[in-house]
Amino acid sequence: MSRIGDLIPEAASRLGLGEELRRGRAVATFDAIVAELAPAAHGACRAIRVDGTTLVVEADAPIVAQELRLHALDLRDAFRAAPAGSTIEEISITVRRAGASRDR
Repeated sequence: MSRIGDLIPEAASRLGLGEELRRGRAVATFDAIVAELAPAAHGACRAIRVDGTTLVVEADAPIVAQELRLHALDLRDAFRAAPAGSTIEEISITVRRAGASRDR
């Protein structure tokens, strides 16, 4: 008997979706961490990708980016420690262009 949660990564990998599953978990993990450590920014930012050892985050407004920068070290350390996180050295924060779609 196996738990479904244990089977999903293997099934995703076989279907060529392993990277997408890791990305989804990282995004959900980052969202939960922001909710806890930088609640003023929660809902107005999102993890986009991990480039090597850099977590790329998009903020909806400059003030949100500033809030994230103020908490960057704590966010980085929490993301590193999370089971679905990864070993990152820095967080790169960009501000979403006006009119850009939030759908990724």
